[in-house]
Amino acid sequence: MQLYNTLTRKKEKFIPQREGKASVYVCGITAYDLCHLGHARSSVAFDVLVRYLRHTGLDVTFVRNFTDVDDKIIKRAGETGLTSTEVAEKYMAAFHEDMDRLGCLRADIEPRCTQHIGEMIALCEDLISKGKAYSTASGDVYFRVRSFASYGKLSGRDVDDMRSGARVAPGEEKEDPLDFALWKSAKPGEPYWESPWGNGRPGWHIECSAMSEKHLPLPLDIHGGGQDLVFPHHENEIAQTEAATGKEFARYWVHNGFVQVNAEKMSKSLGNFSTIRDILQGYLPETLRYFLLTKHYRSPIDFTFDGMDEAEKNLRRIYQTLNLVENELQKTKWSAAPLPEEVLSEMDETERAWNEAMEDDLNTAAALGHIFGLVRLVNRIIEDKTMRKSAQARDALLRMQSMMARWGAVLGLFTRQPAEFLREMRDCRAARRDVDTARVETLLLERQEARKAKDFERSDAIREELARMGVEVQDTPAGAVWDIA
Repeated sequence: MQLYNTLTRKKEKFIPQREGKASVYVCGITAYDLCHLGHARSSVAFDVLVRYLRHTGLDVTFVRNFTDVDDKIIKRAGETGLTSTEVAEKYMAAFHEDMDRLGCLRADIEPRCTQHIGEMIALCEDLISKGKAYSTASGDVYFRVRSFASYGKLSGRDVDDMRSGARVAPGEEKEDPLDFALWKSAKPGEPYWESPWGNGRPGWHIECSAMSEKHLPLPLDIHGGGQDLVFPHHENEIAQTEAATGKEFARYWVHNGFVQVNAEKMSKSLGNFSTIRDILQGYLPETLRYFLLTKHYRSPIDFTFDGMDEAEKNLRRIYQTLNLVENELQKTKWSAAPLPEEVLSEMDETERAWNEAMEDDLNTAAALGHIFGLVRLVNRIIEDKTMRKSAQARDALLRMQSMMARWGAVLGLFTRQPAEFLREMRDCRAARRDVDTARVETLLLERQEARKAKDFERSDAIREELARMGVEVQDTPAGAVWDIA
């Protein structure tokens, strides 16, 4: 498997440091607000990475932290009258609820910052003893950036360029404007912990260094997060961890791309900020997950409702084919006629191509394209009056179900019972378009009665009324089936 390594700026063959095992550490949320589309993008991307590594047979230990004490959490506590702990608990629970809905597996270990204060203090003390950090008169602790010769190796930034124009703000006790906080002295009314430098709390960057080393052996196989974490967060993690331990911190650095909204960066100031819950008011969770996987995880993805509609349409088509296959396999009589060799070869080629796409830095966009190739092939078999009768067609349909189950387990898609999911998707579209589903069902019953009575004029009039509502009706041997046009 090839993974793009931000550290080396190239794809590299992924080779775990311990045979048969892999360690993955991903930076989690700061728990002060509901999760937005950027969080969804990152969670889904790393969920697929972990699923795929396990699919290849690796025993993966997946760690994702929670930052449960931070300036933003303290600020939100002040605004709401809650304690910082209550704010963090509320939004950690909301994170789990949102990501469970999106089908993201929970991490094996979910450390919280406040549970590892001792390790963070010990790391600060170690860095001070080695001359890599220093404490100030007011009780802050800073890392000496210039003491770490390779600072900037992840982000590609040059220390001298960053130093140009940088200034120590009035009242700061930094030796150098580039130095960053490892420990912050507590302000009145803030949560704090006792330390050798007085009451205070950890800086953001020290958290992940302490928690990852506590739960996983160094070097980590994979350290990941959003592209916005490359600098300064991950750069600082490398500096403080490697300065303290003398070990490589992580072998592969993996970062997902940004989410844009209508080609603009998502931000609250632009008014285009959407929480996951905002989106799921109008779309099924699997539709959002599918949408997020239609672009390579390293590429920016532009969120639009047109894009969501297209994702819904494509996901619906896949489930419709799965439903057709399920129904076709209910047959009990099959002929001995063989399928054309090219059909069987195309199925083999599709499976090979899907595997190649995922091996190539988790190219889910290409993998979904190959799934559509399989969908087209299966529809050809079912629509051909000769091929569909063949016992080899039955075997091909069973193989398709098996392939989709395996691929769906990696992508976190296609796991629902098709007919049930299609009904949910139909009702979701109906709600978005303000279609009264109860009225639709009533009209369908009236139409059924009209057809029984051979009142075809009334039956046609009802069909036309449904069409004006945006409803399509298909008459099947099992009865009338409706959907949103």
